[in-house]
Amino acid sequence: MFERIREDVRSVLDRDPAARNAFEIVTCYPGVHALLWHRLCHRLWRWNLRWLARWLSTVSRWLTGIEIHPGARIGRRFFIDHGMGVVIGETAEIGDDVTLYHGVTLGGTSTDGGKRHPTLGNDIVVGAGAKVLGPITVSDGARIGSNAVVLKDVPEGATMIGIPARIAGQRPAGHTERREATARKIGFDAYGQTDMPDPVSNAINSMLDHIHASDERLQEMCQAIRHLGGQLKDVELPDLSCCEMENGNRPAAAKQGVPAEEEAKVRDG
Repeated sequence: MFERIREDVRSVLDRDPAARNAFEIVTCYPGVHALLWHRLCHRLWRWNLRWLARWLSTVSRWLTGIEIHPGARIGRRFFIDHGMGVVIGETAEIGDDVTLYHGVTLGGTSTDGGKRHPTLGNDIVVGAGAKVLGPITVSDGARIGSNAVVLKDVPEGATMIGIPARIAGQRPAGHTERREATARKIGFDAYGQTDMPDPVSNAINSMLDHIHASDERLQEMCQAIRHLGGQLKDVELPDLSCCEMENGNRPAAAKQGVPAEEEAKVRDG
């Protein structure tokens, strides 16, 4: 149990730049509280203690503003950011590494019994206010834009926007992982980036693809030089940081060739 809680805390630290430490997450994040309540309620539901499970889930809704039916199945590293107004229905199924923002509904469209809520795969982001309705399947790596209303199955890697939702773009296989790896390598980490058809996002993605291609060519050139007997030093890229002043290091101006004496004059007024 404690290992799962640590895993949940790490997933929040990875996805929310506002999270500062584990204590803050455990004590102040309603999405984490709702998930812990749900695990208890889901276990009671499976033990056929269903009234108790429903009553405790109601208490959880009062405390967190997040309504998760005890019958819903939720995978690992699930994160609800902000969380107020999130509703997850009884037969909903959620995979691993899924992120929901506030106001999301995983709801049903039928009063009949049986499967009537959506199934979400792995590594999915659902934007604020989005509605995913009915016994549909959202495949791995999909992104649901804010306030979209999804009524049909979503293919792998697709980005859905609009009412009713339509495919705005689809990421080629491997591009997302490659871009994330390149972004981490240069010290860049976009928050909540969903590959929406936005010129800034497109420009960033193009830059990351260009950097990746340039790195591959440089590696091939280095290997060729070594094969011909040349000597090359292995140099690692430094991590970029916007918090150097807080860590006691010299500011970015020093790295751009500004002498330390000039820095001191500017700093001292």
